[in-house]
Amino acid sequence: MPELLKRITINPRQCSGRPCIRGMRIRVSDILDLFVAGLSAEEILEEMPDLESDDLKAALAYASRKLNHPVLVA
Repeated sequence: MPELLKRITINPRQCSGRPCIRGMRIRVSDILDLFVAGLSAEEILEEMPDLESDDLKAALAYASRKLNHPVLVA
């Protein structure tokens, strides 16, 4: 999974610092929204030909990592 996460880039000057795919202006949240809208991986790749299959996996892995972090309560 660490190799997949290298596909996620964060640049404060691009997309307001939101995580993107390989320096493009395609945000992780854009990919997640397409999955939520019911598109399959194949349909997303057809809609966004600059993406690769591993980009979709990277977006899901990134979201999973962000959600699965410990929360410390004071």
